[in-house]
Amino acid sequence: MTQEKWGLLRNKLLKAIGKNNYTTWIEPLEFQELQDGVAVFSVPTNFMGNYVSQNFADLILYEMNTAGESVQRLAFRVAANSPARPKAEAAPEPTVTPEAPAAPQVDSANDALESLQAAPLDARFTFDSFVVGKPNELAHAAARRVSEGGPVTFNPLVLYGGVGLGKTHLMHAIAWELKTKRPELNVLYLSAEQFMYRFVQALRERRMMDFKHLFRSVDVLMVDDVQFIAGKDSTQEEFFHTFNALVDQNKQIIISADRAPGEIKDLEDRVKSRLQCGLVVDLHPTDYELRLGILQNKVQQYSNTYPDLTIADGVLEFLAHRISTNVRVLEGALTRLFAFASLVGREIDMELTQDCLADVLRASERKITVEEIQRKVSDYYNIRLSDIIGPKRLRSYARPRQVAMYLCKQLTSRSLPEIGRRFGGRDHTTVMHGVKRIEELKTTDGQIAEDVEMLRRSLEA
Repeated sequence: MTQEKWGLLRNKLLKAIGKNNYTTWIEPLEFQELQDGVAVFSVPTNFMGNYVSQNFADLILYEMNTAGESVQRLAFRVAANSPARPKAEAAPEPTVTPEAPAAPQVDSANDALESLQAAPLDARFTFDSFVVGKPNELAHAAARRVSEGGPVTFNPLVLYGGVGLGKTHLMHAIAWELKTKRPELNVLYLSAEQFMYRFVQALRERRMMDFKHLFRSVDVLMVDDVQFIAGKDSTQEEFFHTFNALVDQNKQIIISADRAPGEIKDLEDRVKSRLQCGLVVDLHPTDYELRLGILQNKVQQYSNTYPDLTIADGVLEFLAHRISTNVRVLEGALTRLFAFASLVGREIDMELTQDCLADVLRASERKITVEEIQRKVSDYYNIRLSDIIGPKRLRSYARPRQVAMYLCKQLTSRSLPEIGRRFGGRDHTTVMHGVKRIEELKTTDGQIAEDVEMLRRSLEA
């Protein structure tokens, strides 16, 4: 492989990963040789070689092989004249391959800080792409306030909630906003596992002073998934001291977790207490309107990629009803739909949706049953389950029964005859009438609309 061909490949990498990542990680690479399927690059520091190996090796290998080169792996050696190392240590470092990357080595705390600052954020996760609804509006407002970079009345900010509700999205959005508005600030974003890894590495290499300097030199510390340090006593102790040191300097701390600090098992009480002294915000499970908004936002993004594809009426509403527990699954389902429809050249209608997403819909369906809906509705209206199923036609029973039928139609894949049989052997036309009646009342009767929404949230939580 020639230097000229590597220059052409670098232009492709620039388009693929963006200017900032390219300038930081790819531009310093110097192609040395290709021998026995191993492409060897010279790098300024061992840390850079390891980082490129872990984050961009697959892309580089793909581009090289696409260009006609036979490359199985990459190797990185620190340049003999690198200013980052004394000349006495100028011998090439051991090679680092994508299959078995060595632990990153850093030359100083400042070098590590620079490298961590340059770690790539997901370009999709910005405030502009975050869909706001009632379940997440407080978390979004708090994140916006912190992202301004000025003094706030709450420190730390703790965002917690289940999988796929937007915690990491908001964390990345804050980092992007601070990077744009306050570039002079040292913003350090990392996962709790990375914090623990760097702590253990510092212990092993007897460089705890460098570690302490690194984490106490930031202006904004962001730690994602803090529940992972629970049960790791030494890591929790260092996190506790880092937390106190930053708060004493009026530095901002932003934390995310999968549950409230007080509910994280094996998290030390003093750490829980520190996390609870700021603003703790719950990202609630998404409601129907928020999920529909997320889908509509995704469709707008896909309109450029798939300009010829159309979506039939009711498909997005169907998905927003049926896939309710995880936004990632919801977005993944839409991505699969668009890809499948483009391959077969069909409109995205209900038939294609149900065929393409059969496994996802089955998994979603198992979470809500007709029996569960009947129990929830009877409890909500304070009537007996037997009255929901039974033959009585009193209004106090008939309306809850119609609400239950409506929810069964919306939240399960049961057919109308099946639903009728679960309601005391009623005919499918009775179910159809009940569903239609609730749809009408939702637009005219605010109480019915509120009842249906409250029950839906309860069932989908």
